[in-house]
Amino acid sequence: MKPISQTYMILNLPYISLRAFEAVSRHGSFSGAADELGVSQSAVSQHVKTLEEWLGHPLMNRGARRSAPTRDGARLARAISEGLGRISEVCEDIRDKRRTDNTIVISCLPGFAFIWLFPRLLTFDLAHPHLTVSITTDTGTTSFTATEVDIGIRYGNGNNPGFVVEPLMGEDLVPVCAPSLLQGEHPLSTVADLAHHTLIRDEFAPFTRNPPSWEYWARANDLKLPRPARTRRFGQSNMVIQAAIEGVGVALGRGPLVIDALMSGRLVRPFAETARSQLKYWLVCGEAQSEVEKNRLFIDWIKAEAAALPELPEPASTAQKD
Repeated sequence: MKPISQTYMILNLPYISLRAFEAVSRHGSFSGAADELGVSQSAVSQHVKTLEEWLGHPLMNRGARRSAPTRDGARLARAISEGLGRISEVCEDIRDKRRTDNTIVISCLPGFAFIWLFPRLLTFDLAHPHLTVSITTDTGTTSFTATEVDIGIRYGNGNNPGFVVEPLMGEDLVPVCAPSLLQGEHPLSTVADLAHHTLIRDEFAPFTRNPPSWEYWARANDLKLPRPARTRRFGQSNMVIQAAIEGVGVALGRGPLVIDALMSGRLVRPFAETARSQLKYWLVCGEAQSEVEKNRLFIDWIKAEAAALPELPEPASTAQKD
């Protein structure tokens, strides 16, 4: 059991003064701490002075331009920082529990969100009007915590240790372009015709040493890629697809991300050859989150949406013959 005096001190710590002192130590100035705390500089100075008097030792070496903690002050600042950090973490967890049970937070790649998920969310909203879906986009290369995200949609090989992982959908790789590129001075009809066009490259996949690239597609079909007239590179899949729609060049389309544009006619397939990507989309969530009813409703919905995707339309050359 702790001594009574120690218990008394813990219960009577001057928290406001401790917070002010930690802010001064971190900023190296009383003015910086005052700005952060939203009080006057003199008020911060008084809080630090009160703390020094309470402890009976100086804590700050005050300077005209910069103030620095003493040795004891540095020790105390670290302890406060660690303590406040832990308190902040607990408070965030408690605040997270306030998040209404009708909100589902989804984490996914920006391209997937803009091209595939957003256009389909209305059907989920209509089916479950009591639920709200919140989308947060990231690179997909880092993990997430259950307090931040309910469900992650990850693109890769499914290696997400510590999480429940379910396959969502695979993808076929097909060259795609605007219909206008099938005509003109150098119409696209064979792979050799790429020599007269811009090749659009997607720099999206840091997940594997053998990404589903143009070279991957060519090897899968025993084809030799010609040197293109130009090359354009984009770091997001939605930019790749938009560039292809605008007629910038020919892109290697990933099935789920180009299916809507192909079905609407904004994009066409100039060649018949396809390749199956070695990467897939995966549903990733914590074990506890996987059993939550609202999350299961979303998972069941999105798996049904993925299963309902139509087959890729025939290449333009085949359609023209028909």
